Amino acid sequence: MGVIEVESEQQFTDLTQKNDSKLIALYFHTPWAGPCKTMNQVFKTLAESKSNDQSIIFLSINADELSEISELFDVSAVPYFILIRNQTILKELSGADPKEFIAALNQFSGESTTTNTTKSSTEKSTSSDSTTTTSEPVEESEEALSERLTKLTTAAPIMLFMKGSPSSPQCGFSRQLVAILREHQVRFGFFDILKDDSVRQGLKKFSDWPTFPQLYINGEFQGGLDIIKENIEEDDQFFEHALE
Repeated sequence: MGVIEVESEQQFTDLTQKNDSKLIALYFHTPWAGPCKTMNQVFKTLAESKSNDQSIIFLSINADELSEISELFDVSAVPYFILIRNQTILKELSGADPKEFIAALNQFSGESTTTNTTKSSTEKSTSSDSTTTTSEPVEESEEALSERLTKLTTAAPIMLFMKGSPSSPQCGFSRQLVAILREHQVRFGFFDILKDDSVRQGLKKFSDWPTFPQLYINGEFQGGLDIIKENIEEDDQFFEHALE
């Protein structure tokens, strides 16, 4: 069957109700988020590799155009994956980690391993996008790292560099900043600095800021938690104005 592009809230309701007993993989994405470009292909490849498995449905959802569905699942960062069955959420995953999504899909579809075709296809997809690859670290020059950081900080209009993911923050400061972004209904991209020590250490010099989380808007460093709080206190429309 492949990927079904959801075009309306009614279509989504019909599809989920009709296939209630099946494993449904929801993929929330936006055209402006760099990591989604990689995961679009990963999601498509997985759907095609399991096209003969009638027990799994793959639904692709534009989080901006179908905001009602995004709000229903409290999706504030993309890419975002949700696995559901019988109207029950089995797993939520935030971020561009193909291996993590494949493992979850296999876990709830009853498979223990991926096929060689699927594995090689997804690994090929991720290797083509340096902004989302979190494989084993390789030596890179200072210039190459600076170029990679520039791409990362501009991967989405609002980029959050945090410990963990929005659905599972690994420190209190990151959790607070995610809560602030959600409270202000801000859509943002994110990068888990715990998965890449080169980015973690490089950003400290790149932004001239020693701690995390760090927030970038339109590629410009805005500050950490305390500064963002101060900016919001001074201007309740801080995020909107910073994007202009």
